[in-house]
Amino acid sequence: MRVQSVVHILSLLLIFEGIAMLLPIPFSLYYGDMDYIALLISAGITSVSGILGFFLTKFDQDLRPKEGFAIVTFGWISFSLFGSLPFLISGYIPTLTDAFFETMSGFTTTGATILTNIEILPHGLLFWRSFTHWLGGMGIIVLSLAILPFLGVGGMQLFKAEVPGPTADRLTPRITETAKILWSVYALISLAETVLLMFGGMSLFDALCHTFGTMATGGFSTRNASIGAFDSMYIDYVIILFMIIAGTNFALHYRALTGDIKSYFRNTEFKFFLSIIGIAFILVSIDTFTRYNVIPVAIQDTLFQVVSIVTTTGYGTADYEMWGFSSQVMLFFLMFIGGCAGSTGGSLKVVRIYVLFKFVLSEIVRLVHPHAVVPVRIGDTVVPRDALTNILGMFITFVLLFVLGVLIMAGLGLNMDTALGSVAATLGNIGPGLGNVGPTDNYAFIPGLGKWVLAAFMLIGRLEVFTVIILLSPSYWKK
Repeated sequence: MRVQSVVHILSLLLIFEGIAMLLPIPFSLYYGDMDYIALLISAGITSVSGILGFFLTKFDQDLRPKEGFAIVTFGWISFSLFGSLPFLISGYIPTLTDAFFETMSGFTTTGATILTNIEILPHGLLFWRSFTHWLGGMGIIVLSLAILPFLGVGGMQLFKAEVPGPTADRLTPRITETAKILWSVYALISLAETVLLMFGGMSLFDALCHTFGTMATGGFSTRNASIGAFDSMYIDYVIILFMIIAGTNFALHYRALTGDIKSYFRNTEFKFFLSIIGIAFILVSIDTFTRYNVIPVAIQDTLFQVVSIVTTTGYGTADYEMWGFSSQVMLFFLMFIGGCAGSTGGSLKVVRIYVLFKFVLSEIVRLVHPHAVVPVRIGDTVVPRDALTNILGMFITFVLLFVLGVLIMAGLGLNMDTALGSVAATLGNIGPGLGNVGPTDNYAFIPGLGKWVLAAFMLIGRLEVFTVIILLSPSYWKK
């Protein structure tokens, strides 16, 4: 592996992160907070580290898949390590374990927090905490491909290693142009949500922070009670709409913005995605409608939580652990679905669930008719055998990791509900889980080793499992 090339690009990423750390400072100054000092120091340390690494290494433009996987994985780890500096230096999160957990949760758009009182943080740190979502949502590497044109050489290796989903949509022949398009669409839709939230009474600060959490399907809020703190039907439905948008393939949004609105309705995965939301809403409503005195509020809370969980956003307007067991089981299963491929949603992705469903049906038909040829299709397209194998491998690996994680967390003393919920919520990049890590709880009580394990699961889940797992293979490190 060309180590110098890897370090060279990681150094450039750190320079970019150091600059990004300056963006929260205007809010610190506006609100009279002193956290701008920690942000300035952190930005300096990060930028200087990046500059030194850049000038001490050389870049070989012929990037291979091996370097691509290393750059993406170690890029996210280094971003999270340096991104935790503002929390550490300010003293608001005094330990490296907690600060790294919180920052990794931000960049991977997980939204799991160790903070017991979010509102005590100054505005600059709150903005940085939410901004890590937005940067990680569309992808740190994808953003780098958009702003660092020379990475276009070999850039497809980076793009494919980071973009969520079994396939990476290439909208133009040049990967740098595709990256620019995706980030432009992401930024445009983010601007629209910010404006709409401000119309609902949010301040610019709150609107931006909650837009970052929505568009990245992250879930960090500036309030302890999450979206429920605003007690607004208008805000709830705006966020529901944009969670669905964020959970949809951004290539479809680009086509719609260029005039092809019908592309949504031609897309099998998108239609299946909406069907899952509709069916889950009906099933959960059977329980929740008996628990609310006002049906419109029941509809609002049920739809919000269903969309929030299936898109892996993790925002909350209600404590779903107060709902019936059947509702909690339904939401737990939704944690394993996630958004569409090419969206900012986490977990397995809708297209994989659809293909697995079609595969099971095809096997049933083959049992009844042994000589029948029953290809697995997405719409009119036959799924290639290698893609089917990849999806099956991803599913099996995901399940095995989930089981391993539950065993580890149970071994650390967590009860079964909490062990199941914490692993599902971090591996699927959801945030709130079940048990003691439910929507009104946090991860502060998790033992230190458990926090590092869950942080690793956040990274593995965000980078589609294989991008990280491949680095553990001894053959990977051989020349």
